[in-house]
This record gives sequence, C-alpha cells and structure tokens, in this order.
Amino acid sequence: MARPSPQEYGEYYHRYISLVPENDIASAFTSQTAVVLEFLDHLPEKKLNYAYAPGKWTIKQVLQHIIDAERIFAYRALRFARLDETPLPGFEENDYAEVANVEHRKWTDMIEEFQMVRSASEHLFLSLDEDELLRSGTASNTRMSVRSLGYVIIGHSLHHMRIVKERYL
Repeated sequence: MARPSPQEYGEYYHRYISLVPENDIASAFTSQTAVVLEFLDHLPEKKLNYAYAPGKWTIKQVLQHIIDAERIFAYRALRFARLDETPLPGFEENDYAEVANVEHRKWTDMIEEFQMVRSASEHLFLSLDEDELLRSGTASNTRMSVRSLGYVIIGHSLHHMRIVKERYL
C-alpha cells in the first residue's frame, strides 16, 4: 500500500512521515527498525543518562518516550481500524518522561522492550487489509488514517534518532 497523502493526517505529523523513505509500510517497518536498532546498539554507555541542557531528556528518557509514544500510536491505529469513532485525547509527553524513572533501567532491557513493542506494531499493521489501513479516526483533535499512524510510528523514532545524533553525541 502506498504512503499516506497529506489529507490523511494533521500537518504536525508531516515532520515524522516525511522522514520515512519507503512507499510501502511493510518494507518501512523492516528497514527502518533495523536502522534504529543499529543506532541504539552503538550509543556510548557514558551518554545514556546525559541531557544536553537543563530540562531536556536523557537518552534513556528519549528511548522510553519512543516506546511510550509507539504504544499510544498503535493503540490509536487499532481503535480506528476497528471503526471506533470515539475521539481520543492527546498525551503529555513531558509528564510521561518525568515519571518513567528510567535511570535504574538497563539499556539492553530498554532496547529489548523497544524491539518487542516495534514487533507488535509491525504485526498489527501487517495484519490489516487495505480497507482497514484507510480507515480513520480522531486523536488529539486531528483526523488520521490508520496507515498514517504506521508511518508516524516509524518516522517518530527516526526523528528522535536524528535529535540524539545532533544534540547528544
């Protein structure tokens, strides 16, 4: 299935969807997950609890944010694919990061959690047929198609990977 058109998502989400080079969601999950995992595997341990400025997240908090957001985006996609028209609220990412308490977590465990969440997301999207992928719903006061949420999931992790490269390393 082709990538989503801009009419299928709010303008804010273009920042994520535009980072995904693939035009097919299955190949996007496969290739971009490998890119993110390779990046995570090679981050220097001494940088994992580093924040580049006061009030900014550590790299561990960034990864936890990616995991949390992916779960939320996948849940939205499931609800929309099942024709649930209930408008879904947004979530406050900074509140989530503040209480996630990742300092004590092992990096390898966090990477494994990311892999499991990503695998679940991939299986969800690959289980959906074309009609289901084209369904839509409302989240954060924005109408979105199911397939656009798949691209948001992939692009969101790429977005944060780029930020880590630019500001943390």
